[in-house]
Amino acid sequence: MSAPSAAFAGGSRKGLVVVALAFAAIVLDGYDLMIYGAMVPALLEHPTWDLTPADVGLIGSYATFGMLVGALGVGALTDILGRRRIIIASIIWFSVATAATAMAPTPEVFGLFRLIAGIGLGGVMPTAIALTVEYAPRGKQQFYNAMMFVGYSFGGVFAALAAMALLADHGFRVLLWLGAAPALILVPLVHRYLPESMSYLAGRGRTAEAHALAREYGVDLEVRSSGGAKKAPGALRFLVSGGNLGPLALFSVASFSGLLLVYGLNTWLPQIMRSAGYPLGSSISFLLVLNLGAIVGSVAAAALADRMGSKFAVGLAFAAAALTLVALSLQPPAALLYVFVAVAGLGSIGTQILVNGYAAAFFPAWARGSAVGVTLGIGRIGAVVAPIMVGLIMESDLGFRWNFYSFIIPAVLGLAVILAIPRRTAAARASAALEEEKVAA
Repeated sequence: MSAPSAAFAGGSRKGLVVVALAFAAIVLDGYDLMIYGAMVPALLEHPTWDLTPADVGLIGSYATFGMLVGALGVGALTDILGRRRIIIASIIWFSVATAATAMAPTPEVFGLFRLIAGIGLGGVMPTAIALTVEYAPRGKQQFYNAMMFVGYSFGGVFAALAAMALLADHGFRVLLWLGAAPALILVPLVHRYLPESMSYLAGRGRTAEAHALAREYGVDLEVRSSGGAKKAPGALRFLVSGGNLGPLALFSVASFSGLLLVYGLNTWLPQIMRSAGYPLGSSISFLLVLNLGAIVGSVAAAALADRMGSKFAVGLAFAAAALTLVALSLQPPAALLYVFVAVAGLGSIGTQILVNGYAAAFFPAWARGSAVGVTLGIGRIGAVVAPIMVGLIMESDLGFRWNFYSFIIPAVLGLAVILAIPRRTAAARASAALEEEKVAA
């Protein structure tokens, strides 16, 4: 093996360390979402809280509103603190708030700490995505992003298994403690092994460190050129200028659609299935199948995205979501039901994984954290809307089919906006005209 090839192979392996640590952080996000969905039946049956489906849906939206705040705020903070510090602070914030949620004496306090925990989680996802894509080998950005992001679905699998084993006998509080505990191990590991963003270091004048990391990890370094005497604009100003605002808006709408599907299905799927006559254990098993389908489907779809293009793969995933939701509303036989739920995992969680990776790869590295933060932040509106929307439908006695009907429209909307996103080459030319300069490591 030649020296450059050996260096690339070593760097590629080191890049997998970034994937593994970001994966572990995203597991917390997935666990938090899925465990709330698994807890919904227990919350509705709480002997003293007297919650209605609309109440539970509203509480579910508190965490997602917090994530919206966290995701929108993370872009500005990463320019000051760096992505590594942000992800560490976000994990600590979320874990402490989740522990407090486990001790909440009233539904009001429970909802408040869910909101606070959501702010911490909102900072984890865009930061993890930006670092993973930045340290991914060229041509494998979607695949690395998918490998990292399936941590979200692994979190869902852990949540479903924990709920099936512990919820009936020990109640929902122990499930929250399980969500808070991993930070005791994860924070030291992230602090020790996760590298700082190369584009952040270069932007702070630490170019020697940035180039050293690029060589160590076998990737290219993207930095902003100084533009001569003209000062380069900030990331947010760059994103809303010229030809970038349109794609940013389209990615935000796609993220809205994807997160509405993710949070609607994962928050309410067990209760929807209970309303269709399935017992609690079986209804939680659908949550397990949903996330297993997302794990397998997301990695396969990401490989397809790197080969055929992100637009093709994301559009296909949104189309799969729409078709399987129609199929689920028709009450298929049991064997097909589990197949459709698994495909719905790809169409919801998997679709959002691909949208995030597409957005991260579309914009230049130095603006990537802000771009993903904005698209996820605006997209979180879908995550806020979804639990409330389904809660109101559940309370209206329209029947469980209407829950699936309500998800078909955002799936079709997501497909439409993805098809409208322009080719990356146009955005690249606009970026280069302003300030982007690619420097080979």
